[in-house]
Amino acid sequence: MRGQMHHLDLTVSDLARSKPFYELVLGFLGYRRVKDTGRIVVWDLPLPDGVAGIAIRPAERPREHDRYTVGLHHFAWNADSRQDVDRLHDRLVAAGVTILDAPAEYQQYGAGYYAVFFADPDGLKLEYVHYTGT
Repeated sequence: MRGQMHHLDLTVSDLARSKPFYELVLGFLGYRRVKDTGRIVVWDLPLPDGVAGIAIRPAERPREHDRYTVGLHHFAWNADSRQDVDRLHDRLVAAGVTILDAPAEYQQYGAGYYAVFFADPDGLKLEYVHYTGT
């Protein structure tokens, strides 16, 4: 499908530390790990007309993530329901993941915008949102 994400590669400071985090989040979202070489880990989400992939690989130079400098500010996935957002939140809390903003309605993004915001081990802001756009 034109415009659909094909893949996203992320660099991480510690592959061993980030892999369980992404396994938790991406596994919950329906992605399956398809490659793990010790230098790159790839998860694919099967779609009706292909796949969308997310990979992590080790950074080659040290630098802390700052979403307010040039680069990725945050990344969001769609949720099927508010209950789906709550279920991921519960798993994140149980795993000790940093929650930036707990599940709630965020009216500033639109009526009925319900989301949880959390950070990966390097501080990359991630979001899981249920929003019907109405």
